[in-house]
Amino acid sequence: MFARRTNVFTFSLALIASLTIISSPVAQAQVKNVRYSEVIRSLFYAPAYVAISRGFFKAEGLSVTMTTAQGGDKATAALLSNGADIALVGPEVAVYVHNSESPVKIKIFAGLTATDGFILMSRQKMASFEWKMLKGKDVLGWRPGSTPTLFLEEVMRMNGVDPQRDVNIANNIAIPARGGSWISGQNQFGIFQEPDVSTMERDGIAFVARSVGADIGPVDYTVFVATDKYARDNPDVLQKWSNAIYKAQQWTLTASIPDLTKTLQDFFPGVDEKILASAVQRYRTLKIWKSTPVIESQAMIKFQDVLVNGRVLENAKRVKVDEILNMDFARKAK
Repeated sequence: MFARRTNVFTFSLALIASLTIISSPVAQAQVKNVRYSEVIRSLFYAPAYVAISRGFFKAEGLSVTMTTAQGGDKATAALLSNGADIALVGPEVAVYVHNSESPVKIKIFAGLTATDGFILMSRQKMASFEWKMLKGKDVLGWRPGSTPTLFLEEVMRMNGVDPQRDVNIANNIAIPARGGSWISGQNQFGIFQEPDVSTMERDGIAFVARSVGADIGPVDYTVFVATDKYARDNPDVLQKWSNAIYKAQQWTLTASIPDLTKTLQDFFPGVDEKILASAVQRYRTLKIWKSTPVIESQAMIKFQDVLVNGRVLENAKRVKVDEILNMDFARKAK
């Protein structure tokens, strides 16, 4: 029912070009291998899967091996320990790492999503929903300090709900166990991503209440990061990556729903085609995906406002945008 939890999905983009590589030492030298760690498997990240499936990375000379970390903390750990070259995470990790004692820092070099892709689900079908209805309720959240939790709390505050006093947010459920937790009857509300949302609705175990992203508004939510050292040593890789992502973002926004659904199916084995099409349509309607990888400085200022409001960042420890953001590659790609 829920998106498959396989931790490692390997896509060797050089395989199709192997005959050319064998016959051409020059071509072989031009191919760059990239170890890529995504935070979780979610339709939210559709343009990244499009870049793989439609061959946009391959066309740029990148051979990508992708792993699913099951958490931003784990994806970041892989990056800092040289277990990954590029990671897809929430922007908060760049801030946290910058303020930490780690000698290795990370830079955001491209954006993927335009806002929060989580949907608030209710056990009961509701004719209408207001955020104040969460008062006194148990809500299945995400890991403490993570983007999903911070944005859920922010939208509550925007609507007169104190997330610390008015609501009991469950942030201690491991990501792979969230589905089972919901099925077992825990919590009256919970935040989920597609295609889980459409699957749960079909099965009658949860119903859409609100889109967190629609109520929060535009703010860069998921980004590609690399360590400062990797960025210095491999600027060509970051440029090629940004080029491919831009092409994938454009294709994702303009392709027909059937074509986009077919392109994404291999990344969600076992998910019904109609469910996947419904999920794709919902995210496109909500304008979840960015049209370019460029992130404006103001977006990172707004994002740090959310961190401060969520009490995971002291106001005095705000990070200067240029210390965590490098848009040179994204702007050239556009």
